[in-house]
Amino acid sequence: METSHMIPEGFTDFDMFAFSSILLVEGLFGFFLNALAIIAYLSVKELQTPNNFFVFNLAVADISLSINGLVAAYACYLRHWPYGPQGCQIHAFQGMVAALTSITLLGAIAWDRYHLYCTKQKLPWPTAVTMVVLVWVLAIFWSVLPLKGWGVYDFEPLRTCCTLDYSKGDRNYTTYMLSLVFFFLLIPAFSMQSSYESIYRQFKKTRHYKFNTSLPLWTLIFCWGPYVLLCLYATIQDVTLLSPKLRMFLPVLAKLTPAFHSLLYTFGSESYRAGIWQFLTGQRVTIAETDKKK
Repeated sequence: METSHMIPEGFTDFDMFAFSSILLVEGLFGFFLNALAIIAYLSVKELQTPNNFFVFNLAVADISLSINGLVAAYACYLRHWPYGPQGCQIHAFQGMVAALTSITLLGAIAWDRYHLYCTKQKLPWPTAVTMVVLVWVLAIFWSVLPLKGWGVYDFEPLRTCCTLDYSKGDRNYTTYMLSLVFFFLLIPAFSMQSSYESIYRQFKKTRHYKFNTSLPLWTLIFCWGPYVLLCLYATIQDVTLLSPKLRMFLPVLAKLTPAFHSLLYTFGSESYRAGIWQFLTGQRVTIAETDKKK
């Protein structure tokens, strides 16, 4: 891998500025929202429940993804990748861990909400901690594999950030990508679809709708769906024939997830909003018992 200070083919100087600005804005937005969620959780004792532990770890994963985007924004402003080939590998690995952890936790949160609203089972701390540790360990394990030869990390079309290299589309890439999609997209998506469908039926029965049950899955599809389709398309066709701007836009779109997740899972939860308000103002807010468990 060699870096170049020249603007990559298919891009203009304005494109570089536009992509860097978008990455900067969404990175800062996601960083500060998730930083607030993390600090509030660590500071407010009432927030430290097993249910909110999932949301806290989602914020940790998402702030890591935001940092990944901010590094890409900085390199984009410089018009080249300044950290060398090894830095590219580290950047791609860190982004992969954050993305896989974030997506998997969405499925875990859906499963937890199903039990909260439908079965009324209380989540014990040992179960919550075990699930979260397992999510992080699996994400790290699968992110290490491209460093060991199953899948490859390389530059994205703009050559100012790094990710899984889909340009070759060989058997090595295809087998890794299909496995990744099955374990880290289809399974979490199935958990979300089945859980939120059951929750919706419960809300409909009680006529008390606490949140929009369709938004979490649609957010996942909107942010990650186009990029995943691009990666899957690369398993059957030469993806480099597609516009480099399109191939760059789709991962940039996926980096919106930290901000969306914060709005949906942190500020969308009455208990978490109350905890953040208490952290910012010192004023304690009384909320319903069921909301405390969210």
